[in-house]
Amino acid sequence: MRFRRVFLMVLDGVGVGALPDAARYGDLDSATLPHVADAVGGLRLPQLARLGLDQIVAVGGRQFGSVAAGYWGKMAEKSPGKDSVTGHWELAGVTLEQPFATFPDGFPAEIMDAFTAETGLLPLGNVAASGTDILRLLGEEHLRTGRPIVYTSSDSVFQIAAHEAKIPPPELYAICRQVEKILFPYNICRVIARPFVGSHAADFRRTSGRHDFPRKPDRPTLLEVLQRAGLETCGIGKIGDLFAGQGLSLTLPTENNVEGMHKTLRAVDEIKCGLVMTNLVDFDMLYGHRLDAVGFAAALVEFDNWLPQFCRRLTADDLLIITADHGCDPTTAGTDHSREYVPLLVWSPALKGSGNLGIRQSFADVSATVAENFSLNFNSGGSFLAELG
Repeated sequence: MRFRRVFLMVLDGVGVGALPDAARYGDLDSATLPHVADAVGGLRLPQLARLGLDQIVAVGGRQFGSVAAGYWGKMAEKSPGKDSVTGHWELAGVTLEQPFATFPDGFPAEIMDAFTAETGLLPLGNVAASGTDILRLLGEEHLRTGRPIVYTSSDSVFQIAAHEAKIPPPELYAICRQVEKILFPYNICRVIARPFVGSHAADFRRTSGRHDFPRKPDRPTLLEVLQRAGLETCGIGKIGDLFAGQGLSLTLPTENNVEGMHKTLRAVDEIKCGLVMTNLVDFDMLYGHRLDAVGFAAALVEFDNWLPQFCRRLTADDLLIITADHGCDPTTAGTDHSREYVPLLVWSPALKGSGNLGIRQSFADVSATVAENFSLNFNSGGSFLAELG
């Protein structure tokens, strides 16, 4: 074992450019981080640049060839798809061969009939739509009738929106658990509870009560392998949801990036030996999906400003890996995820050199590296541990 702890930080939706197969997904023009930088006239991210970000992608004001303190590269997604579950599972060593099922024209009658039979509720919607648009369209009717709103997206998700005064979150979560059983044969990735508040269409807003109910991985992930080996595994943010709670010895949910960063600092004190996996969701949820490039840029600056205090807390026994799970370009016409390369930044106070880790052919290279670090036999991607100084 080289490092006693690995901190894996996933910047949700922060892609760095279209993958070779992006055209198949309608994402040929996507490049989340460069486009966000262009939209605000350049980004100043000195801490990420120091770790090597400027060697991967231009974000404004950088000099290629400048000395970085860490190791850098970018990773291609081997699994088909571009959703958060697929991306996170591949980071944890589970690469899909078949994509999850999607329903761009809404769910078939047999699913919706089963929904009504199981829950006793007649839903509204059953269309593909953005979460904010669907509330403007059907939120007031939901308030009048109490009927839950069902919708989907380009991802494999069955989303149920309900006003907290009509269907309180605990009741909504119970409905989602009923629906999980119905959807299993259809290979749908997630049921998502989407509570909201407000009194009219212009006032509706989703709350932090979102909860994901994903399928469980069909084979052990890195988290489970680490846990079985007696190592600590801590999931921060929506990690617990994305892995259906599997393989985690400690789960710390969060409401936003700031809380995610705070709880990652807390994990420095609490986790002695193992993996801390953090998801920072605001880039995707608040800004990418809502086409807010300015807010996206501000969130990146906020994370960059936080990094020095975190890095000062790490010792020579710690390894930091910063990456993403997909893209979510706020400058393109669509509001969905985008099929992109993700950044790979690796740093530790123990590493004296720096260098290019190249273009990795799978997100699973991360899991292979962590497994090799802890001397575990876990056949996933290609480890880059030996390339670190």
